[in-house]
Amino acid sequence: MSFRTFESASIGNGIHHVTVKSVALHRRADISFYVPPDVTVEKLPLVILLHGVYGSHWAWLYKGGAHQVLDRLIKEEKLPPMMLAMPSDGLWGDGSGYVRHRDADYASWIVDEVPDAAAEIDPRCKDAPRFIGGLSMGGYGALRLGLLNPKKFAGISAHSSITDVPPQMRDFVEESLAEFDLTETEPLAVIECAKLCSRLPHLRFDCGTEDILIEHNRKLHRDLEAAGIPHVYEEFPGGHTWEYWNTHVADTLLFFKACLGV
Repeated sequence: MSFRTFESASIGNGIHHVTVKSVALHRRADISFYVPPDVTVEKLPLVILLHGVYGSHWAWLYKGGAHQVLDRLIKEEKLPPMMLAMPSDGLWGDGSGYVRHRDADYASWIVDEVPDAAAEIDPRCKDAPRFIGGLSMGGYGALRLGLLNPKKFAGISAHSSITDVPPQMRDFVEESLAEFDLTETEPLAVIECAKLCSRLPHLRFDCGTEDILIEHNRKLHRDLEAAGIPHVYEEFPGGHTWEYWNTHVADTLLFFKACLGV
């Protein structure tokens, strides 16, 4: 896929900010990237990290410190170098849900266009394994899009996830459910996406025991177990906070390391 316009700026230390003209969204959209400096590898696995409601492409960098966690794990845990792609969700309302609306395809933006933009920044990610993760609404996006596109993602890891859109979004967003003018043909509930998945990617998710979404995550865990769908589910102390996500994005990256078999 080629973009009609592609504006990029490297601000140093491996961080790149990009604005592209998205075919899926019919407008410009933003992505932040991180490529660990001075790595000499032929292939660079790509990790797409999705933000939650109210946020944008800068959230995982500047609130989550995901690139700093990545660097620490490369140094301390022999994590293979990976490229981080941190896109905006398309900036519909308080959160698009990473699903297909009548006016724009927020799912295709993530699944199809973000990897193409990443390859423009560093071609080494083009044929490398690809992973997807996220938090809250972004956790939902990671789970749903990863399960619906199992040939494109080798692993999925989500934190503090919404598990069905739009019903669970009502606790977070200003927009009414009627305003989510969706044209999705695939299931919206994560469990139904998992049941459709014939070639399951490696799958994990976690949630804080004080998180407002804990019962939704526990139910998803039970439903996956009942359906015989392999997965890892973990609970840790903490709430729906950046302190929790900054801590546990390390679990995501180490899970993806295990998916690579190293």
